[in-house]
Amino acid sequence: MAHHANSPDTQPLTNDYDDAISECSSSTEESIRKPLHSFDTLDDVEDGYIRRPQRRSWWDKYMTVRPRRRRSVDEDQRSEGMKEVLDDAALASLYDRRRTKRTWYNYCVFGGISGLSILAFLLFVNLALGAATMIWSSDIDKVLQNWGQPGSGTEGLSWYPTDFTRDILPIPCHSHNDYWRKVPLFSALRAGCTGTEADVWLFDDDLYVGHNTASLTRNRTFQSLYINPLVQILEKQNPNTDFFNGTYHGVFDTDPGKSLTLLVDVKTSGPETWPWVLKQLEPLRERGWLSFVQNNTLHMRPVTVVGTGNTPFDVLTANATYRDAFFDAPLETMWEPRHGHKHNSPEFDAPAPGELPSTLPEEESTTPETTLPTSSPLTNVGQGLSGTTADSEFNSTNSYYASVSFGRAVGRIWRGRLSGKQMAIIRGQIRGAHRRGLKVRYWDTPGWPLGLRNHVWDILVREGADVLNVDDLRAASKLAW
Repeated sequence: MAHHANSPDTQPLTNDYDDAISECSSSTEESIRKPLHSFDTLDDVEDGYIRRPQRRSWWDKYMTVRPRRRRSVDEDQRSEGMKEVLDDAALASLYDRRRTKRTWYNYCVFGGISGLSILAFLLFVNLALGAATMIWSSDIDKVLQNWGQPGSGTEGLSWYPTDFTRDILPIPCHSHNDYWRKVPLFSALRAGCTGTEADVWLFDDDLYVGHNTASLTRNRTFQSLYINPLVQILEKQNPNTDFFNGTYHGVFDTDPGKSLTLLVDVKTSGPETWPWVLKQLEPLRERGWLSFVQNNTLHMRPVTVVGTGNTPFDVLTANATYRDAFFDAPLETMWEPRHGHKHNSPEFDAPAPGELPSTLPEEESTTPETTLPTSSPLTNVGQGLSGTTADSEFNSTNSYYASVSFGRAVGRIWRGRLSGKQMAIIRGQIRGAHRRGLKVRYWDTPGWPLGLRNHVWDILVREGADVLNVDDLRAASKLAW
């Protein structure tokens, strides 16, 4: 047994076995420390096992072209593989995006086709129901459809006799510079304004309407824009039938007794122009449609003519027994204190909205500044003063309006609210005009900002102004201010 262990034949086998064990352990340690792709050549790997690196000879040191070429080919193959993988991923992403876009496109097409199909179906149902209604209509539908048609027996019943201004409620507003509107006179009536205005210029024995001479044209005359349309409207409102033959129906069917105020603003010389105004009023006068004063008694009719601007007060009142035109009196000269008040000054009747009570300083206790005419009549000096003297008296037999520029009489408004002094001026002027039987009108009121305009309108209405001088008809008639 001992001899067998020490025999020369078995000794090499034992050494080879030890060498193999050491090589395996060494290669295992190196394989753990070194990744597979870090070996220089593919010859190091066989059958999944990593061989132990051998010592390089001088041939391997200087002749390494073949392994490097093999390694470069291998790297090219791996890069091409990565490119293929990236290309596949990019193609997949592009396909997904295209599929998403195609999906939305399909949704849109399908939705559009579906919507059109539903719309076509609804239109078909509507047409079918309409045809069915025509076939199986009731008697009342036949009456409504055939009303006023020839052969129906209702040929003369298709219109209401005085329906020109039906459903229009008259409101106390004055259409300022009415001739500027797209349809003069009719726009004011459509809004319900009870007053309209025409600026007249005398040229070539005719009255032309416009704000200045640059806006005058031959076809825009006082008769064509105002007199003739009023005659046509009032003829419809006052038909001659077996049941009615009167002249007292005004332009508003909802309120036939309301008189329309026609304010004539004379721009050229008053003494020469005013007789032409009275002459062109003849179509209204001969039909009995002008308000007039006779023997100091006022008779109201569908149209009340008021002269302003350069209208001469002395010429207008020359006929003491009969006149069918009235004067626009100066409101700034009519300020009066409260009844029983000791001071002739614009004291505070009450504080303005949102303002604390206070008193006027001593130096401000004076009457509002006014322009008093001289003893001889003034000529062509503007609204309320032309043809007047210091002794002129204004009342309901010679005047209708009492007007003044709001800015001139009341002053500028600060902080968006009227002051106490301004409120006192307004109240005193309204008090004086009403005592004389005149209607108060402030022109040149603020138009912007809208909040300030609405505030002034609200104050004037609450304090008793009889008419609002407006440029924005829609705001005055439709909006809540």
